Amino acid sequence: MGGRPYGAATAGSWLPVSPCSVTGCLPGRPAVVGPLRRAARRTALAAVLVAGVVALPVVRRRAPERRARLVRRWAGAVAAAAGVRVRITGVPAAGPVLVVANHVSWLDVPLLAAVAPGRMLAKREVGGYPVVGPLAARGGTLFIDRERLRALPETVGALTGALRAGSTAVVFPEGGTWCGRERGVFRPAVFQAALDAGVPVQPVALRYLRDDGRPGVTAARTTQAAFVGDDTLMASLRRVVAARGLVAEVTVLPPLPVGAHPDRRALARAAQRAVAAALAGEGGEGGREREPVGSGREGRWRMPATAPARDRARPRAR
Repeated sequence: MGGRPYGAATAGSWLPVSPCSVTGCLPGRPAVVGPLRRAARRTALAAVLVAGVVALPVVRRRAPERRARLVRRWAGAVAAAAGVRVRITGVPAAGPVLVVANHVSWLDVPLLAAVAPGRMLAKREVGGYPVVGPLAARGGTLFIDRERLRALPETVGALTGALRAGSTAVVFPEGGTWCGRERGVFRPAVFQAALDAGVPVQPVALRYLRDDGRPGVTAARTTQAAFVGDDTLMASLRRVVAARGLVAEVTVLPPLPVGAHPDRRALARAAQRAVAAALAGEGGEGGREREPVGSGREGRWRMPATAPARDRARPRAR
């Protein structure tokens, strides 16, 4: 496999800094629901999160297909409890696959779990979040210390091991969160895991819109769900729960097959192009791709059908 060894990555290649900030990117006067509805959503969201923590030991003992189905339902319930309508298009690949997506919000995590349950790669700080941290750790999340470049080969190795064991792995290769008006560059290091494990890469495009349901008014892109800069998790949770007409669009794109790209850099570029093209489609502008300047951060639920057995991507024999 071509390219520089993943362990030789530079600090700039793994620790991108998003220019997005709370003051520069988030809406100053967002459309919000009334206090009673906000209180109801907060209560529902807390109940769903706690239920996930309590039920996780039982869910982990279920057969893989049953476990994945329960995770999808729970992840969908998180979005519904927060008052977020979700639109999903595309079909997730069956079997071990590396799922990669652009990163805007903490909501991205349950959205991807609802589409493709798997082992998530997250920054170490997530493990310290109340409720969410223990839930992530017990759910098999792989944590990385983004300030320790030497940990990168070990992380890629862990991803490779998970894929070889038959798990789906989920990664945000931009290395941080972006508001949606701007996007980061897909860093190639984690794509080495797909090459080493001989599995396809499935890009997913995530976009947040505001649709208040008024006739003749087109849904517009919003940054209200973004979790960027020095924002706190609690502040972002409150903002999402208060949002009026927040819609999350999840576009599951065709997988990039094994062997179609010679090295991790070409694979990362192909995945990024696929996501950019999807985000530039109907429903608002896709945002501009920017090279980072240094490291960053109620409604109906429909699940796409499972891919037919003949279309399932299979790992390459090693």
